[in-house]
Formats: sequence, C-alpha cells, structure tokens
Amino acid sequence: MILLRKLLFPFAILYGFITSLRNYLYDKGILKSYSFDIPVIAVGNLTVGGTGKTPQIEYLIRLLSPKYKVATLSRGYKRKSEGFVLATADATAEILGDEPFQYYKKFPNVQVSVDADRKNGIEHLLNQNVQPEIILLDDAYQHRKVKAGFYILLTSYGDLFSDDFMLPTGNLRESSNGAKRANVIIVTKCHSDISKEEQDYIKKKIGLDLPLFFSTVAYDDKVYNDSENLSVIEVKSTPKLLLAGIAKPKPFFDYLQSDSDEILSFPDHHHFSESEISSIKNKANDKIIVTTEKDFVRLNAKILTEQLFYLPIKSEFVDNKEAFDQTIINYVGTCTRNR
Repeated sequence: MILLRKLLFPFAILYGFITSLRNYLYDKGILKSYSFDIPVIAVGNLTVGGTGKTPQIEYLIRLLSPKYKVATLSRGYKRKSEGFVLATADATAEILGDEPFQYYKKFPNVQVSVDADRKNGIEHLLNQNVQPEIILLDDAYQHRKVKAGFYILLTSYGDLFSDDFMLPTGNLRESSNGAKRANVIIVTKCHSDISKEEQDYIKKKIGLDLPLFFSTVAYDDKVYNDSENLSVIEVKSTPKLLLAGIAKPKPFFDYLQSDSDEILSFPDHHHFSESEISSIKNKANDKIIVTTEKDFVRLNAKILTEQLFYLPIKSEFVDNKEAFDQTIINYVGTCTRNR
C-alpha cells in the first residue's frame, strides 16, 4: 500500500493543484462564500481520518449550551436520507448518520441537523420557529461555500498536518497552507503529560503564529448501555468482545483489552449487515460486547441491550483550558446576534 501511494504521486500533485485553485477562487471572491449574522464555528481538519472532531464538538456544546441555544450542522456521512434533516423523536442513525445521532441522544436541548449543503442547512435552521443563537459546523473546514466566523483546526499528535502530503500519496485534503484560515489550532490525542518543550517543538513544526492548544482523550471509568453501567476495572478483567468501526481504533482497544478478548475492527462509519450482526453475536456468544459510543448508536437496535455496552470519551485540554474557553466565549459574545 505504501508503494502504491508513492506511485500515485503525480495524482497527488494534480489534486493539490485543483484544491489550491479552488481555495484561490474563494479567497479572491470569484467563487462566492456566504456568511451569516450569527456565530458560526467550524470544526475540521486538513487530513482524512480521525482527529477527534466529535469529542471537540461535544466539548463546545458543553461549554456553550448552558447560556445559548446551540445547533449542530453536519453532513451526515453515510446516512440514508437526503437534503436537510432536523432531528426529531423518530430520528435514527440511518437518518442522521452516526455522529449527529450521537449528539441528539446525548444533548436533547440542542438542535441537531444534517445537510451536505451547509449554506442550505444554516438557512433552514434560521427559518425554524426556535432559532439557534450559535451554529456548530461539524467537519466543514473545506466547505468554503459558507464562511464561518470562527475556525477550529484539529491535527493529531504524531500525525501533524505539517508532516503530511496531499492525497492519494499522503492524507491531506488540501495543502497545509489551508491552516492559515484557522483562528485556533488544537493538537489532539496528546499524552496527558506532554512537556512544555515538546509543545514548543510542535509549535515550531507547525510554523504558524496562531493560538495553539493541546488536548487529550479522556476515557470514562465506566461502560454503559441504556439500562446499566459497569466499571472499566471490572470490564478489563472480564472476557469480552471488543468492536470498533472508527478511523483509528487502536487506543480504544488498548484501553480495554485483555488477553482473552476477541477483537473485531470495521471501517469508519460502517453500516453493519445482517450477516455481520449474526457473526458478531456468534463470536460474542454469552460474553459482553463493548464498542465505541459512535458504533453503539448504530448497533443498539440490532444486538441484545443487556449484552452491548459503550465507552464514552471526552476531549480535555492538557493546559490552558481557560484561555481556550475564553477565546470561544469572546467570539460568541461579540457576534451581531449575541451582543
């Protein structure tokens, strides 16, 4: 695979040219971007694969929803619906996509919506009887048709965008120059005791004079389903089946795995077929199944409730949490709608 990606280098150059031309046309106003008189915060990345967008959106919801009416707008990747959809009581992961459905289940006071056309989605949200005061755009860094008021760029520790190359040779969706559109950059998935010297080294590698923050993944000390919970200490010593359909599942497996466990890994956003569900049940037999929160929302209706559990995660800042929070609050407070 590595050799194949190197052989595709000419296509990476072509792809880089096309995306750079597109950005140039938007930057010069030849292609039109639309802005709105409401705080719009876009969270995204420059690379394909998991950089922790979902935990970061959830972090913003927890920060902002106590004071403001918050809406999320996602593409709804691999959903089985079209156009704009606002989550209601009959919503499912198939209708919304797994991540938006996860937001809907966890945050009932937040308007959760999906639309591949973010401009159309924002316009629909602003036409609701109850209008949001803040809109969080999930995975919309490259969606230049909408000009967000604030951009949060995520890049994974150990997989920095500054070290990467364009698709298909590397994993960049656009040139690393796109990072200049960000208002802040967060290096995600750091180890919790990352040193000041290493932070400075990473900042030098990124090479941009932008606020830079460092976050880590915090795992819950319990696993949950709709009716009960178990301590992680207990789960680690229990024979089980671990299942994940996310971009980078290794940390999840490493956190829970013991020698007697069965491990099943599927592609990101995977829709499980009936035959796969049958196979999962057979492999688990009478053991518990522990999966990610994102996978749980897709599997919960297909596997016995008392057998299936999920492990929640949160994004936590290694340091300077107050500075990040204040940066977001200051932006929201100075926007037209919230003055």
